[in-house]
Amino acid sequence: MTRLPITDTTSAADAVTVIEQWVAAEVPEHWREAAAAGPKALRAARSHEEYRRWYPVFADSGLVVPTWRREHGGLDVSNEVARAIEAVLGPLRLTRLNPLGLNNAAAALFAHGTEEQRLRFLPPIVRNEEKWCQLFSEPGAGSDLASLATKAVRDGDQWVVTGQKVWTTWADEADYGILLARTDPDQPKHKGITYFLLDMHQRGVEVRPLRQITGESEFNEVFIDGATVPDAHRVGELNDGWRVSASTLSSERQMVSGSGSGGMGRLGGSSAERLITLAQETGRWSDPVVRAKVMRLWAQEQIRGWTNTRVRAALSAGQSPGAASSIGKVHQATLNQQIQDLMVDLLGTDALAWPAGDDRDALPREVQGWMRSLANSTEGGTTDINKNILGERVLGLPREPDLWKGKPWKDIPRS
Repeated sequence: MTRLPITDTTSAADAVTVIEQWVAAEVPEHWREAAAAGPKALRAARSHEEYRRWYPVFADSGLVVPTWRREHGGLDVSNEVARAIEAVLGPLRLTRLNPLGLNNAAAALFAHGTEEQRLRFLPPIVRNEEKWCQLFSEPGAGSDLASLATKAVRDGDQWVVTGQKVWTTWADEADYGILLARTDPDQPKHKGITYFLLDMHQRGVEVRPLRQITGESEFNEVFIDGATVPDAHRVGELNDGWRVSASTLSSERQMVSGSGSGGMGRLGGSSAERLITLAQETGRWSDPVVRAKVMRLWAQEQIRGWTNTRVRAALSAGQSPGAASSIGKVHQATLNQQIQDLMVDLLGTDALAWPAGDDRDALPREVQGWMRSLANSTEGGTTDINKNILGERVLGLPREPDLWKGKPWKDIPRS
């Protein structure tokens, strides 16, 4: 099935009718039946591989990103219609694949890319035909990202890149990476950086997995030795990459501010709704202290959701979420860890031991989520860095003194 007959003139009510017909015709019946029984039944009924095979149907419909223009892979509908569409699709939990492409790469392309770049890269992102990763952090440039040392040197109509990146999510699966590289070491550290789109399938790019405590390896280190990028794949102006990256970083903070897995499957664990169910299943719901703990976290999750809604509304209106996206990130990092802590507590002795077998398969989902949540304070910008952003840009507090401000990057001490 091709793009749905929904346009910028379609009313929300008419769009709902079209979507309901599409769901009945295109979403497998056993998925629909399982979705009606709840998230747990849906997870059991629909494997990731089955969903991945079906995903082109979702992408071709335009429903993955309905507010995007049709030539970019969407339907060009209003935010009101998009909300009506999501209300129909929500119970089916049709996760958007390729989140780093849909969020991080797309944000920079929309804000700073050329239309030629958008037409080249956005449709394959929507169809999950080209997967993306983010090549920002380095061994000596994590929280202080602007001190990055990976360099790009101009050679005719292309750039030659050398350096090392780390904590790169899904680099082992990626076809392209959004890359920050230093192009002028004589400028101050926040300048002299340029934003590129790097082909990951070329000589000079080596990906090595980093195994996590859960047994997974979604993070990687990437070694770049003489890899090339056409100048046509430079996003924004030369040496203006720090400003371009603000679109990506803001979108990333918003992406990791979601409930539970945040729609990404990588924050760790389930939402507070699952806490209520687990407390009932384990017989702990009758304890008023447990109920108070659960509902306090549930209430916090609602507040976090409303905050995120305000940020998304700003994005939909064409505004930058800016520092406001840090609010959700800081809140979610702590909240998700508290939720996963209580999840393990409710699980009781089942959280201490489990049947032998493959590490990931044998590990209870609640324990795996708790282990994974330990990284929430770091990913998407550390909690401390995001608190600095809030203090300086939201509360108006003075910046910390910087003895090296304005000095050339090459003269600044680095780890």
